[in-house]
Amino acid sequence: MAKKQFKTESKKLLDMMINSIYTHKEVFLRELISNASDACDKLRFRSLTDDSVKTALDAYEIRIDADRDAHTLTISDNGCGMTMEELEKNLGTIAKSGSLEFKKENLDEGPESGAPETADTAEAETDENASNVGNNDSDTEQKPVDIIGQFGVGFYSAFMVSDCITVVSRAYDEQTAARWESKGVDGYTIEQCEKPENGTVITLHIKPDTDDENYSEFLDEWKIRELVKKYSDYIHYPIKMMVSKSRKKEDSPEDKPEYEQYFEEETLNSMVPIWKRPQSQVSDEEYASFYRDKFFDYEKPLKVIRQKSEGTSEFEALLFIPAKAPYDYYSREYEKGLQLYSSGVLIMDKCKDLLPDYFSFVRGLVDSADLSLNISREMLQHDRQLKVIAKAVEKKVASELKKMLTDDREKYEKFFAAFGTQLKYGIYADFGMHKDVLKDLLLFTSSAEEKLVSLSEYIGRMKEDQKSIYYAAGESVAAMKVLPQVEAVIGRGFEVLFLTEEVDEFALKMLHDYDGKEFANVCADDVDLSTDAEKELLETENKASKDMFEYVKEQLGGAVGGVRFTNNLGKHPACLSSEGEISVNMEKTLSKMPGDKGIKPKAELVLEINMNHPIAERMKNLFETDKEKLGRYSKILYAQARLISGLSLDNAAEVGELVCDLMLE
Repeated sequence: MAKKQFKTESKKLLDMMINSIYTHKEVFLRELISNASDACDKLRFRSLTDDSVKTALDAYEIRIDADRDAHTLTISDNGCGMTMEELEKNLGTIAKSGSLEFKKENLDEGPESGAPETADTAEAETDENASNVGNNDSDTEQKPVDIIGQFGVGFYSAFMVSDCITVVSRAYDEQTAARWESKGVDGYTIEQCEKPENGTVITLHIKPDTDDENYSEFLDEWKIRELVKKYSDYIHYPIKMMVSKSRKKEDSPEDKPEYEQYFEEETLNSMVPIWKRPQSQVSDEEYASFYRDKFFDYEKPLKVIRQKSEGTSEFEALLFIPAKAPYDYYSREYEKGLQLYSSGVLIMDKCKDLLPDYFSFVRGLVDSADLSLNISREMLQHDRQLKVIAKAVEKKVASELKKMLTDDREKYEKFFAAFGTQLKYGIYADFGMHKDVLKDLLLFTSSAEEKLVSLSEYIGRMKEDQKSIYYAAGESVAAMKVLPQVEAVIGRGFEVLFLTEEVDEFALKMLHDYDGKEFANVCADDVDLSTDAEKELLETENKASKDMFEYVKEQLGGAVGGVRFTNNLGKHPACLSSEGEISVNMEKTLSKMPGDKGIKPKAELVLEINMNHPIAERMKNLFETDKEKLGRYSKILYAQARLISGLSLDNAAEVGELVCDLMLE
């Protein structure tokens, strides 16, 4: 029996196959099982038009047998099989795909080519651009055939873990079989042989272990189970294996029972994906169990989202909103992404391109047969289809969250407590590019009953003459409630949003406005709620005290950009407000960030003194009679304003001495 050489640039190509194309050696089992599934699909497809093919649908199966003594792993099927010519054609030429040729000849040309017209085909012909994205509870029957492998290279991935591969195959309508064997780049042999039934048997002689690689683990029952569950759980033919079990010996005593080992055939895969079953036939507990098992969460999901798209881009998605954020969610270690399946075969465990960062909390999967995969099926050749799917997933998640906010407020507030921060970062990121997607999902604590409200709810109960959406930013609601500016705004009957997270104000700055109403920080200089008469009186007082303000500013050594009277502080003597885009709270946030503090942006502070407080008249008198004392009082007043605003004192010791001197006077 003469040894034959591979066609094409075989040695270089096969060497690349073994060492470069696949990221993980374990995918060889996925590839061989997928090929076996294709073989069953081809014969099943043929049975639709050929009455001589009698194999019943429930008779198709894939088998795995591990022999530790012989150090071999065998994968077999009872599908279409191959003739000797097909063996040589498909396995003797690397990157020659029988599945791809079958798909082109029988499926790609549509009903006119002889392939049976399916509901999917008919719908596509009716409306080529139809797209139905949303929950779908219709019948989800499988297509007549679903060919997975198209590149003709998956088979050779087995050389990553084996030093010799033997293939015995018999085509369905042939009387004889053929045996193909290869040890790698040196070539292969092929000869006729006997095989009682149609199908293919692939036997891998597993490589011996090395210091770096534990090849023998692929003969372990637990490892085979793990790989089938991970990659091939939804192959729609049973994957069977004889598994070891133990039982109590019949004649062993009850007090000291003895056990014996026996073997029993077991199906390793579930076959029908939960996302392929009609939604009405899947219980909440089944969804919860699937979620816990697949995504390692001890809690059931807060919400389950089903999505199906038909038309130009076909896919199904099963998405979950977790009840709590993972412990590492807000860290660099967290990896976002959805599982990506192609016709039920796992391609990527975390496809990050399917989710925008602001929806990175979503867990789940997408299954599509339309993806253009690369030769190893571990990456995409191009991302056009992926972008279409990602956009549809984004819209679906956003719409389902809005629906939850409207229909189940308690559940939404639980979600927002876990992931609201991420939505706010999503608004701030990318220069506000995604703000229209996220703005209706935001919640903030309101001064009205101190409950969470949406921006839409705030707008809905604004006063007729209210021009802005008022907010305050600080470390806690309690601290903000006692701010002079907040008390003044609430005292005039306006609602204030309390921003307690560092990202909050940055997000609102990026939003700029909501429904035409701009956001206004009550602690900024541009918030003026005075009447025209009050404004006129205030302007007169400020002009008259211009020289005093310059003196106070000089005594504070440039700590403030200006000093002025205000009439919006109620009972409080003074406060700090900010001018420009950087507020006091934003300065505090920026000061915590790593880097050179000398170049950090700072708020332009203004010391505002309550024109209606006795302290104002006292300061005017001291300016005329005792400027030195006015200087000391100004420093104390400024320190008080900083503390009320939540800012630290750089000169705490000096302020303490000033207070003591004041007490001794």
